[in-house]
Amino acid sequence: MKLKIDSRFSEFLRKINFGFLKKIFFLIGLSYFCIYFFSRHDHFLFNISFEKDRNVIFLSFLFCILSVYLNAFAWENIVRWFGGGDIKRNLVSFYVLTNALKYVPGGIWHFFERFNFVKNISSPQLAFYSTLIEPYFMLCASFLFASIGVIFSPIYFFLVVPLIFLNSKLIYFILRSLESLKVKAVGVLKLPNSQYQFKKTIKIISFFPTKAFLFELGFILSKFMGFLVCVSKFHSVNHNEMFFLLVIFSLSWSVGLIIPLAPGGFGVFEACFLLFPGRNIPLDPMLDSLVLYRIISTSVDLLLSFPYLLRKILKKI
Repeated sequence: MKLKIDSRFSEFLRKINFGFLKKIFFLIGLSYFCIYFFSRHDHFLFNISFEKDRNVIFLSFLFCILSVYLNAFAWENIVRWFGGGDIKRNLVSFYVLTNALKYVPGGIWHFFERFNFVKNISSPQLAFYSTLIEPYFMLCASFLFASIGVIFSPIYFFLVVPLIFLNSKLIYFILRSLESLKVKAVGVLKLPNSQYQFKKTIKIISFFPTKAFLFELGFILSKFMGFLVCVSKFHSVNHNEMFFLLVIFSLSWSVGLIIPLAPGGFGVFEACFLLFPGRNIPLDPMLDSLVLYRIISTSVDLLLSFPYLLRKILKKI
């Protein structure tokens, strides 16, 4: 009887079009943000001038640049954790140059570029798994910061659970859990499935990826500091609100990461940030801050990736 129920449940899951559900979630999130933005345009206080607020803009700009490089160092250490210590090419520079590709519709093309880069200088196996697992590192880091919300509610404690699986013993279970993504990727990349024998092709160098995870924590924290600087322009933040904003920022950013169809999390991150706090913080200055932060963070990504994007454009001419 139990086998029949499990079989029916598995069949039901296979019939669900998760890609369609992600598109719906993305459109709902983007629509919510747009509706909120235009319905509150009379309260929109976005009056900023470069001359008057250059210190705010410059400081937020610096934090956003720092976040990109910290994320790049995290990816480099993920590759080395999987056994890519003999790679001599500059992984950090390539990561920074391709970062703006996350804004291309689909939100996954920066992963494909990095996969091809590592594949050409090492092995398809190392390229596949190091690229596949990177979003999980980011998710664990953002969830760890979001778990600070345990001071507001005990339920936030469960956000540390994903971190338990981030070790050499349980990483195999994580990859098996991502089997559906693996199958799709194997098909798209046209690589024989027999190559993906994880234990035979990947040599993890330590039990826990300490350096990579610390860089990911720095990445999330620097992104938040860039946002907090923007908030300080429109709203005076006390200590309690600072912790609350960190929790909401981390949760909202995580949802934007999980929805790959949202380029750079656009729309989804902003919608979640406006939806999650309820009445705990004033939303009008948060809306101003979100718009300013999105402009600055996107400008940083495009600026750092400009040489790579220019080269791509010139190749097509």
